[in-house]
Amino acid sequence: MATLSIRQKLITYLAEADDSKVKAVYTLLKNDIQADNSFSLTDEQMRILDEEHHLHIAGKSKSYSREEAAQIIKGQRAL
Repeated sequence: MATLSIRQKLITYLAEADDSKVKAVYTLLKNDIQADNSFSLTDEQMRILDEEHHLHIAGKSKSYSREEAAQIIKGQRAL
């Protein structure tokens, strides 16, 4: 079974499962979930993102769709 199908089944199951089962799954995955939430940006990285965001909103920077970005990364499209 493909990972996407498994994710969808789990999401559906957890949305409808009783509390005890949801808590059991959480307990099983708790360490992984907490480790995934430990990502953070430095103040400098946040400043750069804020600046880029403001430029984007003001229409002063070039934006790309997800598909365009993937093509650029793969070298199939020029900037």
